[in-house]
Amino acid sequence: VAGKPKPLLNAICSVLADSPRPGSPCTFTAEQICQIISVACETPPAPLTHGTRNDLVRVVIARGIVETLSASTLGRILKEGDLKPHRSRYWLNHTVEDEAEFRQEVRTVCKLYHQAQELHVQGVHLVSTDEKTGIQALEPIHPTHPMIAGRPEHKEFEYVRHGTQPLTANFDVATGRVISPTVGDTRTEEDFANHIRATIATAPNERWIFIADQLNTHKSETLVKVVAELCGIKEELGVKGEYGILHNMTSRAAFLQDESHHIRIVYTPKHCSWLNQVEMWFGMLSRRLLKRGRFSSTDELKMRILEFIEFFNKTLAKPFRWTYIGKPLMA
Repeated sequence: VAGKPKPLLNAICSVLADSPRPGSPCTFTAEQICQIISVACETPPAPLTHGTRNDLVRVVIARGIVETLSASTLGRILKEGDLKPHRSRYWLNHTVEDEAEFRQEVRTVCKLYHQAQELHVQGVHLVSTDEKTGIQALEPIHPTHPMIAGRPEHKEFEYVRHGTQPLTANFDVATGRVISPTVGDTRTEEDFANHIRATIATAPNERWIFIADQLNTHKSETLVKVVAELCGIKEELGVKGEYGILHNMTSRAAFLQDESHHIRIVYTPKHCSWLNQVEMWFGMLSRRLLKRGRFSSTDELKMRILEFIEFFNKTLAKPFRWTYIGKPLMA
């Protein structure tokens, strides 16, 4: 504007102007900071898989973005941009063959979770079940040093392996309790079928719905026979690999999912372990017992797992607050 600024322009400039601040002025312009962030987000040149701060500093200076830059200043820029090039996470690019079917399967499981309390009142047991395999009985070769002021707990790095134990657990969705756990030496289809039989024996005349993943032992011939027996089904089951209900996993899964049975299984979609609530409880077991535990034998490991479950049921058990309803989070 030529001439003397108008009063309104003066007022606007006054409002938008920064107040005087202590400290030195900014070293880099906004454009330079954006360029530095852009470099940090690039894939590093071969043979590197990721760059350190010093690597990034060398690239930024070599490209003439800035004349000088310290690793600590670069760290502050990355922190302000919430960028963590030192970290990496796995993810699965799962290809869904039938999107509508996949969404329906997810919604079915989520709907059951939201109906858990109502089903519980009706005498229906909604149970999330799965196996945690290969739990190692590890014994550090030296005692653990407890924490003291200024020093965390020190655990011996070297250990002796005493074998493994698989755990098959049931998480009761309505109560948050773990019921009828099975800890053994193997996890065959017979083991899982016997686990289901033992679980149902706690309330044989009531309805049971098991949430399970797509593992082949969860669709086995033995499991079909157990469910048919407990449901009083007398019809011919056929022959595995030839005909009838036992023909293949698809026919067996269809039988096990039949809503007319008072014992049925609802399967989570493939690669959806996050949808099975017992997996969340397995995480608690790992953090609260297995991570720092020392076990001199598989018998001790089994005993400690069962003790933890008893303790959990008495003091920690509560249903998970499930908020997901099976719809995409983004359009």
